[in-house]
Amino acid sequence: MATSQDTRAAVRAHYEPVIGLEVHVHLLTASKIFCSCSTRFGDPPNANVCPVCLGLPGALPVLNQQAVQFATLAAMALNCRINERSIFARKNYFYPDLPKGYQVSQYDKPLAEFGWIEVPATGGGAKKIGITRVHLEEDAGKSLHEGFPDSYDHTYLDLNRCGVPLIEIVSEPDLRSPEEAYEYLTRLKEIILYTGVSDCNMEEGSLRCDANISVRPAGQREFGTKTEIKNVNSFRFIRQALEYEIERHITVIESGGRIVQETRLFNSNEGKTYGMRSKEEAHDYRYFPEPDLLPLVVDAAWQRQIRALLPELPAARRARMMREYSLTEDDVYTLTRTQGMADQFEEAARAAKNPKRVANLVIGDLLGRLKAQGLEIEQSPISMKGVAMSADLVESGAISGKILKDLYDKAFERKEDFPAIYEKEKPRQITDTAAIEKMIDEVIAANPKQVEQYRAGKTTMKGFFVGQVMKASKGQANPALVNELLDKKLS
Repeated sequence: MATSQDTRAAVRAHYEPVIGLEVHVHLLTASKIFCSCSTRFGDPPNANVCPVCLGLPGALPVLNQQAVQFATLAAMALNCRINERSIFARKNYFYPDLPKGYQVSQYDKPLAEFGWIEVPATGGGAKKIGITRVHLEEDAGKSLHEGFPDSYDHTYLDLNRCGVPLIEIVSEPDLRSPEEAYEYLTRLKEIILYTGVSDCNMEEGSLRCDANISVRPAGQREFGTKTEIKNVNSFRFIRQALEYEIERHITVIESGGRIVQETRLFNSNEGKTYGMRSKEEAHDYRYFPEPDLLPLVVDAAWQRQIRALLPELPAARRARMMREYSLTEDDVYTLTRTQGMADQFEEAARAAKNPKRVANLVIGDLLGRLKAQGLEIEQSPISMKGVAMSADLVESGAISGKILKDLYDKAFERKEDFPAIYEKEKPRQITDTAAIEKMIDEVIAANPKQVEQYRAGKTTMKGFFVGQVMKASKGQANPALVNELLDKKLS
């Protein structure tokens, strides 16, 4: 019997979501885009403002060269074409946190266009998501609605953020599910972090995302009416908001209603979106060229200088690491989660006898313990050099895997690096054949029934004997030697 959930799934299968994302990224400059005010986060409200930030009469903007370089570097990392000539424009709208009454942005002649990044495709492989444009603009201030005794009828303004340099990265409407949108944002953030142009700290507002969503009958080419979801502060919430909006659109359409083009806000506690205002179109902003700024020219020579600053980006690095260290795709994805982690791993892997063993220890033993304790890789008591040392000790047979795990546990308990723990404990693997043979003889004598089962053809019993010998040796017997001697004794 079909359930209501089955019915909803069948209805949803008749519709295709169409999603486009607009990502705003703070550039990591020390000063603002058009003045020398600090961009430092967390300073007292309205401490970092000047006549230019506030749009006072007679104040003239001066473009920050570092912001242009960072924006161009990010656009190159996103496979965009850099336009040698771009134009700043005034985007006019009236809001309390925008003291000038307009935002200096770029409109019809942006810094960069026609880029793309790849995300995992549903059926395997990769899917290219187009990037329409990357343009420079200034941020607005921040309206504070909570945390004050009279917040119920007053809004407070902090204008420190006015004029902080941003890039806006606008995707093509190529995303077809909340999961694809999540993967796109994850890859995008990763690329931006590798370039070093932003810290992408969502809690501080360094990375913000607006999502445009519509649905259409499967197979239809025309887009449906879209809604925009603004001010969502985590990738997980963006995915939830998109899932809710898709269901809402389909429900409205199926009931004979009509989707209204509007801007909506997501309530993460309820998992629902709510209407905020009607959606603006470009003409509502009355764009016109900024009269106080010359056209921005990033000529071929400057582009070459900036391109030389591009680091090895995540996708290329993963492909190379798979080749050089014989790692799997899952391995390299984990090890390149951040540029710092990838750098540390490669340094350790090059110094170690077996890079694959280093990777296995990082992924299995180190990251597992960090996750259990809620720690990041930067907080690990065991350094990558410590991991490399432990890998070499196992590789040479000086310690067993069990001893290594015990030493890792002690390192985390005492918050000391592996070399220090190893020096104190000085564990040694038992490689004396006579000593191991004596333990094997004792184990065989104590377990005649299991010996009989093994000799009757139940060869899986060998694992039992290995375990008993390792237990008797307190994990210090050389596993390879134990296996070799057991084969002789049991047969």
